[in-house]
Amino acid sequence: MSVSATTPDEAIPRELSPWLTFLFAAACGLVAANLYYGQPLAGPISADLGFTPAATGLIVTLTQIGYGLGLLLIVPLGDLTENRRLVLMLIAVSAVALIGAALSSTPTTFLVASLSIGLSSVAVQVLVPFAANMAPDATRGQVVGNVMSGLLCGIMLARPFASFVAEASSWHVVYYVTAALMLVLAVVLRANLPVRRPTTRLRYGELLASMGHLALTSRVLQRRALYQAGMFGAFSLFWTTTPLLLASPAFGLTQNGIALFALAGAAGAIASPIAGRLADRGMTKIASTLAMLLGMAAFLIGHFAGDGSLGALLLLTAAAILLDFGVTTNLVCGQRAIYALNPEHRSRLNGLFMATFFAGGALGSALGGWAYATGGWTMTAWIGFCFPALAFLLFLTEGRGK
Repeated sequence: MSVSATTPDEAIPRELSPWLTFLFAAACGLVAANLYYGQPLAGPISADLGFTPAATGLIVTLTQIGYGLGLLLIVPLGDLTENRRLVLMLIAVSAVALIGAALSSTPTTFLVASLSIGLSSVAVQVLVPFAANMAPDATRGQVVGNVMSGLLCGIMLARPFASFVAEASSWHVVYYVTAALMLVLAVVLRANLPVRRPTTRLRYGELLASMGHLALTSRVLQRRALYQAGMFGAFSLFWTTTPLLLASPAFGLTQNGIALFALAGAAGAIASPIAGRLADRGMTKIASTLAMLLGMAAFLIGHFAGDGSLGALLLLTAAAILLDFGVTTNLVCGQRAIYALNPEHRSRLNGLFMATFFAGGALGSALGGWAYATGGWTMTAWIGFCFPALAFLLFLTEGRGK
């Protein structure tokens, strides 16, 4: 397909080549990773730039705030503006923001860069519905699953990558390298992505107002967003607190050891294409049930992993894999369900879906930090169990055929 030709949304070929599917997945992984480099680097950045102890948390928080704003204010533009141009603009902003972070010499400049990194990283949530729009109905879940596997690999590999590079050089190099990756990615995407012009004819204000209507009237969106909020809350709690547990005297792991542990979570990306195929075959309820049960099982296993022994480390690794499988499976099933609602609303539905479960993740992180400081790993594991358990109880109230 010539990328210079302008193609209306309904005329886009409903088939993705293996190369283009891989490109969507790789792009999502590389861009999503930008959100997570700051987490393992918060300590070195804080010490180098002179953050106060109380302000160090803003290194991650500003990125999350930017991403949340982008989900609500930028992602809906995927239903209004030409998608390839929007993706390229956001990736270009990412490159500039990453360079700004690398060059920062004061807390203020770094925090502005962090906010911009979060805002521009929503390019991922334009790419996913872009790919879904190009997929035929019969294999849309499989396509979304394949693309999401790339995104999840990026999320899980970002932390160990940042830790290893910073250990070998400095935190500045992490941001320089990733800025270069964004520039290369922009060139590759410009040469390969088709042009997609949505058919929606709304002003921007009307577009945002329509999101409120969708949020209030779509039961599928409401339910799938809440299920995933519970699962992602558990995910965020786990990955916020396990580094603290592993660095404690009980385990005594170094930063590199914790980075290696984080690699175990990348195995969850395998679940994405499997979940997509199950959803395409009408097995969404079965897959969702399994996903939430895996989430609960992860914390039940993890409950016995606090004594610092080799057996405890193996149990914690198993818990990480089970949890990530569950979260990934439920995410793909949720996206498959909401993308089936209305092709013209996919970007807005995706923005609302992501913003809701992202809020669940923020709650999980906050409660996890408090629980670990208050009651140690035992209390943390029980609170983590409650997130998928509550999602599962809500799931059980669905009517037949939902």
